Amino acid sequence: MLTKNRIYTLANWVIVVWIAKVFLSSIPYKFSGHPDTMHIFSTIGSWMATTWSVDLGSFFAQYGAIVVGSAELATSLLLLSPLVLLLKDKMSGQNSAPLRAKIHAIGGLASSGIMAGAVFFHLFTPLGIEVLHQGKSDGGSLFMAAVSIFILGLVLCAINLKLIKAE
Repeated sequence: MLTKNRIYTLANWVIVVWIAKVFLSSIPYKFSGHPDTMHIFSTIGSWMATTWSVDLGSFFAQYGAIVVGSAELATSLLLLSPLVLLLKDKMSGQNSAPLRAKIHAIGGLASSGIMAGAVFFHLFTPLGIEVLHQGKSDGGSLFMAAVSIFILGLVLCAINLKLIKAE
């Protein structure tokens, strides 16, 4: 029979796998100067240049993909790092569940923070919910992924805070 903690742990890993899959699958696009990525970050950079600051807009257009990609990579590694602790526990009989919960709580907040920016830029800049580039639409898939990770990151944090309190 599944206990409440086992259900929370299973939910944790399902959420972590989704976030890491989305973040890590976008890394090649962000670090390679892919035309779709360049379109996204130059659109936001142009908006920033006219709304906030020319220098900030230029920086974001040129380096935003690398900055965001680096944050997503670091967050993915953070979220996946408790696998090492889990394996260590299985081999040694120790229990690092409280530490794993703290790492996942922090990773959930980091994921939500990154995606809060993405959601903001989709909603409040010319980028839009549905990204159009070279006559093609993403059908809103980038926005939906950002919203799902924003929400699931908060859920991940909440689950793990509950696990920490239960310890």
